[in-house]
Amino acid sequence: MNDSREDNYAGVFDGTIGFGDRPAVIAIDFTYAYTTPGSPLFADGVVSAVAESVELLAAARRAQVPIIYTKVLYHPSGADGGVFVQKVPFLRNLVPGEPLAEIDDKVAPEPDDLVIVKNYPSCFFGTSLISILHSQAIDTLVLIGCSTSGCVRATAIDGVQYGFRIIVPRECVGDRHDGPHDANLFDINAKYGDVVAKSEVVDHFGAMAKAAAA
Repeated sequence: MNDSREDNYAGVFDGTIGFGDRPAVIAIDFTYAYTTPGSPLFADGVVSAVAESVELLAAARRAQVPIIYTKVLYHPSGADGGVFVQKVPFLRNLVPGEPLAEIDDKVAPEPDDLVIVKNYPSCFFGTSLISILHSQAIDTLVLIGCSTSGCVRATAIDGVQYGFRIIVPRECVGDRHDGPHDANLFDINAKYGDVVAKSEVVDHFGAMAKAAAA
C-alpha cells in the first residue's frame, strides 16, 4: 500500500465538526515542568505552544470565553497517582509547593479563571470539569496545552465522548518530539475533533467579541 495517510483516510476520517454556540478554552498543564530547561519533562514544543497561546488567550478573554486551566498535583506519598506514577515516576515530584508544578507565568490564570487539579491524563478523569462545563452550557472545547500525545489527546477523546465539539489550534499544543506530536494531531483531527490554525480560533473569538459589542 503506497497511498499517503491522507489518501488512506479520505472520505472516511476527514469530516469537520466546527464551533458550536458556547466555547470554552481548556489550557492543559502549561506548567514549568515542561518549559524549564533541565526538567525531565522539558519540551521545546511546549515552550513554543506557550508563546503561541498568549494571543489566543487574550482573544478568548475579549470575547468573554471561559478559560479553565489544569495542572497535575499529587500527595507526597503518590497514593493518588496509582499505576500512572509507577509508569512515570517523575510525576511524583509534582506535589504542592513544587515550582515545576505551577503554571507558566507567560500564560498565567487571571482571577476569574478556574484552575483544576488533576492526577491523570484526561482533564475529565476524577475532576469536576464535566459539571462545570454543563453548568455553563458549554458545547465546544478549545484545547491548548501539553502534551499532544498525552493529556491533550486523552481530553479530546473524553470530550467528544461527553458530547462536546473539540477544536485544537495546532500551534497551541506541544510535545517532546515532532513524531508523536504530528501523529496525534492527525489522529485527533481524523476521529475526535478539528485541528485548525490558531488564526481560525482567534478570528472566531474576534467575531464573538464584535457580536457581543453590537
